[in-house]
Amino acid sequence: MAAASVPVIVGPTAIGKTAVALALAKYWPLEVVSADSRQVYRRLDVATGKATARERARVPHHGLDLVEPGTRHSAGRFGREASRWIEEIRARGAMPVVVGGTGLYVRALAEGLFVEPELDPARRRALDAWLARLEGIDLVRWAGRLDAAFAGGGRQRASRAVEVALLTGRPLSHWQSAARDHGAITPWYVVLTAPRAVLHQRIERRVAEMMQRGLIEETAAVLSEGHAPGAPGLDGVGTREAVEYLQGLRPRETVAAAIVTRTRQYAKRQETWFRHQITGERLTLDASRSPDAMAAEIAAAWGARQGG
Repeated sequence: MAAASVPVIVGPTAIGKTAVALALAKYWPLEVVSADSRQVYRRLDVATGKATARERARVPHHGLDLVEPGTRHSAGRFGREASRWIEEIRARGAMPVVVGGTGLYVRALAEGLFVEPELDPARRRALDAWLARLEGIDLVRWAGRLDAAFAGGGRQRASRAVEVALLTGRPLSHWQSAARDHGAITPWYVVLTAPRAVLHQRIERRVAEMMQRGLIEETAAVLSEGHAPGAPGLDGVGTREAVEYLQGLRPRETVAAAIVTRTRQYAKRQETWFRHQITGERLTLDASRSPDAMAAEIAAAWGARQGG
């Protein structure tokens, strides 16, 4: 039996995905499944742009606040958990809508990822302690040595590649190609795009709001709990620059500009990924318009494809 169709709203950071999903609540009794690898971390609300408490009270969200900042989270785990959330949402008579900008999380749900082999807990803890002491460049170098297919990425992705290779004796790329699950849904992609100038303006506005809402103070509070500066939850754009300031590695007045620059670079990579990596039916929308206008178009297009 084919997996059920589910709307999947994707696009670069700051494009307005959450606002569109909330506007869709006018048409559907929906619940949001967040496909965002940063929003899984607790107490990092400002840094990761989570929906506010008021927004969550209006539209239930799943996939937020799942793990501590010092714990790594994987796309495979997300795929398994999101599949269950979607089944539960449907059982309640509501409409699941996937929203996010993390390509691998979207792929895990829509296409499936490899079934993770058993990893010895004691060896895994010892390896994690060693990995935490490595500089980022050394960690990436190890990942490339252990897996010739390693395509690069941040500290978390490199750690994952090293961990799987050393604990299973085979590279991550082997497991990904040899033992894939089936996707849990049939995605109907809604791809949000905007002219570069519009997106850059939104990024600058979001970063200014993050600073005003206490990004640095939020990051300092998490660090004070004893988490390492390179912890998985602190390795994203925004928290990374705040950590650099708190460690005395950059002046406070440079934090916002650094976040804007790195966010633009990240958004460009996201746009490229969604342009070339997702497959299947899609509706592409100009996100320069209001969330209400886009929601109306999405609802009409969904109704038409459902035959009513």
